[in-house]
Formats: sequence, structure tokens, C-alpha cells
Amino acid sequence: MFGAALGDIVGSEYEFMPIKSKDFVFLDNTMDYTDDTIMTVAVAEALLNSDINDEEVTKNNLIESMRKWGRRYPYPTGAYGSMFSSWLRLDNPKAYNSWGNGSAMRVSAAGWLYETMEETRKAARLSAEVTHNHPEGIKGAEATASAIFLARTGEDKEIIKRYIEKEFGYDLSRKLCDIRESYSFDGSCQGTVPESIICFLEGVDTEDTIRNAISLGGDADTMGAIAGSIAEAYWKEDLSEMVRPYLPDDLYSVLSMIKIVAYSRISDF
Repeated sequence: MFGAALGDIVGSEYEFMPIKSKDFVFLDNTMDYTDDTIMTVAVAEALLNSDINDEEVTKNNLIESMRKWGRRYPYPTGAYGSMFSSWLRLDNPKAYNSWGNGSAMRVSAAGWLYETMEETRKAARLSAEVTHNHPEGIKGAEATASAIFLARTGEDKEIIKRYIEKEFGYDLSRKLCDIRESYSFDGSCQGTVPESIICFLEGVDTEDTIRNAISLGGDADTMGAIAGSIAEAYWKEDLSEMVRPYLPDDLYSVLSMIKIVAYSRISDF
């Protein structure tokens, strides 16, 4: 959870000023959390208070939580996407068939809160479907949550790679040095989720993974959030103090609660 926030914060500096290098200042006072962290918190709070076996109630909880947090923080750094911003203002919002990477950047709680892959993927699907109900939007959320679940439960990188390739059809055999050469901003799940997972696969720790993601010169905050969330689960680094100076108390408190609940529910810790 803190890995998603850290990747978002570091990437906030480079979303509109893309770079093609891993040599950059990792954290400074010009960086800030964006809508990615706000919606990660919204999904986390909703899932924490839902029984995913009741899909209708869970989806209603997700919608209300996103609207609550979106209205509490209406003008985040980088802004909400135009379609999502309109969705937040509706009295009775409906999914709008999006394949954008918003479904993947906010899903990390699904990878932490459940004891089985089946539950993890179901929670991820539900979290996507309230807005991003296009098959690619759902796939991006499920793939990200699945990678977090496998990383958190101690699987090695090769097993994670094979599972994601088999279940979701992403090509994870490419190398970052080859991707970086021609890669540019892409807001789709299909154009960012596999690349973000490759950033994790080539990373040596969470910071290196986030540097990989930002160095592609794309949607830096979102790719940092996706890659960082997987990396944190894999290396099990305590990132809470790194992000604490950047987050308001209410956002930080939800992320902290997810960590406490995850550790108490899951035997692997």
C-alpha cells in the first residue's frame, strides 16, 4: 500500500516532464501525492468494510467511497481524468467502459487483504467494474492485484511472470532497455500494466523498481504506483516513513490500517 503511494509521489514530478533515465532525484519537496493515492485509499477503505461475496453491496461501497474521497480532495496534483471527474459529480454514477489505467493504479488493497487468489481477483474485478468495466480495464486491475498477491505470499519472480503471462496474456519477456527507446505516454491498462510489471521484474528493490517505471518516460505517477505496489509486497520493505511527510493524516491512516489488517489476517506474516 505504501509502495503505491511512494511510486505515485515520486512519479508526480515526471508525469508532465518525462525522462528517459534512472538518474533523478528520488524524493524532494516539489513532489506530491496525486489522484492515484486518493483513489487507492478510497478502494482500500471500501474493501476493508465490505464482504466481497455480496457483490452489489461491495460495488455500492466502492462507489460511495470513491465519491467521498474524490469530493474531499477535488483538486489533486495532476487532476482526475475528465471522464472520472464527471463520474464523481453524478448522483447515480454508472460505469463508462474505460480501459484506462485508473483501475490498476488504485487496486493494491485487493492484493493485500485476502487469503486466496480467487478472492483477490474477485475484489480487483469489482473495484474496476464500477468505472472501468471494459475487459482491458478489468484485466489490468486483476493482473496488478494478482502480482501483488503472489509477491506478498512469497512466490519468486519467475512464477509471478509465468502466472501473469498465462492468465492475462501480457508479454513480459521484453526488456526495459528496448521498451524505453520508443515508449511514450500511454494511459491505457494494456499499454502500462505489463510495462510496470516488467519494471518490477527487472528491479532490485522498491526504489529501483520505481526508478525503472519513471525512466520509461510515460504515465510516471501511475506506473510508479503500479510497479511500487508490487515491489513493496515482494521485498516487504517498510516504506511508511518515506511517504509520511507527503500525506495528510486521513490518507495515511487508511493506508496504515490496511497494513495492520493485512498483517493480522494473513498467516504469511
